[in-house]
Amino acid sequence: MKLSVTSAGIEKIAADLLVLPFTRALLEKDAEKSLKELGFDPGVLKDFKGDAGESVVLYGSGKKIAAQRVALLGLGDGKNLDDWRKASIALGSKALDMQVARLCVDFVQIAVIAESFGYAPLQLSSLFLQGCLAGSYRFDRLKSGKLDKADKKKSSKKTKEIAELILKAGKDIAGLVEKGAAEGMVVGSSRNGARELVNLPGNLLEAEDIAKAAKESGKKHGFDVTVFNRKEIQALGMGGLLSVNKGSFHPPTFTILDYKPRTKAKKVVVLVGKGVTFDSGGISLKPAEGMGEMKSDMSGAACVIGALEAAARLALPVQVIGVIPATDNMPSGTAMKPGDVITTYSGITVEVGNTDAEGRLILADALSYAVEKFKPDVVIDFATLTGACIVALGYSVAGLFSNDDRLAGEIAEAGDLSGEKVWRMPLWDLYAEQIKSDVADVSNTGGRGAGSVTAAKFLEKFIAGHEHWAHIDIAGPAFGTKNTGKTSGGTGFGVGLVVELLKKWS
Repeated sequence: MKLSVTSAGIEKIAADLLVLPFTRALLEKDAEKSLKELGFDPGVLKDFKGDAGESVVLYGSGKKIAAQRVALLGLGDGKNLDDWRKASIALGSKALDMQVARLCVDFVQIAVIAESFGYAPLQLSSLFLQGCLAGSYRFDRLKSGKLDKADKKKSSKKTKEIAELILKAGKDIAGLVEKGAAEGMVVGSSRNGARELVNLPGNLLEAEDIAKAAKESGKKHGFDVTVFNRKEIQALGMGGLLSVNKGSFHPPTFTILDYKPRTKAKKVVVLVGKGVTFDSGGISLKPAEGMGEMKSDMSGAACVIGALEAAARLALPVQVIGVIPATDNMPSGTAMKPGDVITTYSGITVEVGNTDAEGRLILADALSYAVEKFKPDVVIDFATLTGACIVALGYSVAGLFSNDDRLAGEIAEAGDLSGEKVWRMPLWDLYAEQIKSDVADVSNTGGRGAGSVTAAKFLEKFIAGHEHWAHIDIAGPAFGTKNTGKTSGGTGFGVGLVVELLKKWS
């Protein structure tokens, strides 16, 4: 999508669709006058309430304007940032469905709107672009189109994406709008890149493909990528990753992404992402219903790649290191079995109570390695780790576990601003009792009760006492289905949250 900001007269901007956004207050104050100036009958306002994401398209005009169509876009009361996000996502989706190639949005009132929401125009511009990109994203690369009965000439002309987005802003604020929108373009496209990886089925995305995607992103955007193969993983003694991979036909990978800023880094941040490309549950086989969604069990890895890409493209003054352990989890004659005892990279032994609790095993190796090797200021891991977290928080909010109150607060704030919300869960020592083992140092399961908490307590044992660590369980918000009421497929959850954090630390 091409982005431009203009101060030209709104009637002169040639676009397939010109969008006029209104809070309810602006709707009552300015809408009638705005429509009359453009030559439209304000009677349409009787059917437009200005709810967040609501829109109405107007055709035909008594006055000549360059835009082919005009749409009113509701922003709600202009008090809740979620309404701003909802409106931008709805607009992106509607524009794509209408096959709009050239979209123009009137941001002349952005300063007034920003004051109403309580945020700066730069921030709203960034979030608006992120929302438009999120709403206009479609995963259709695997569709051949051979079953499409529509006329070939007609289908060949169909718009696959919004080619250009024009923001109309006053000269006094155009620079801020452009800067914010450019940032939003980076974050939104990086998040969509992560979504693309999550949406790929297991037969098209193995561990080696995750490593390849990281390498391609690093080469394109300027960060280093190192990939360890099976022999190197064996030499490192990563028993957690190797044990999960035992049942697989495909080899594991351990990928390190390293973005270094040109100036001295203000912080060294490690992001660890779970990269289980398909999770059958292993010998502790999952139920057949919904198993196809387990292609999304590498959403943490996708988040890490997207976040590194965004940090590099924005040239943030923070060193960001991504660590991705990757494999699938399959049943076979060689697969890891319940009751097995494995030795992790750290030397800690683990009794396998359930082979479907595999994510924490590969993360154990990654966390231990990252803390020892890089000595970071902050460690954050992202993982679709437990169904228990979905039971606790649903499909829209991630579970946050941290041993650092300040870090937890910063993550929650970044989540609210990015729209990738988290809720802090307890990490009390009393839960460690549930993962004690009679035959090893620790068990990888703690029973049905507090499953997301005991999983976090397990991970905590592998951070070597690091005082600034957070675990974010993204099992709910990482992937949407029709049953969740969200857009189906990967969401890229975490990319925006990380960017907001890194900006704060910059």
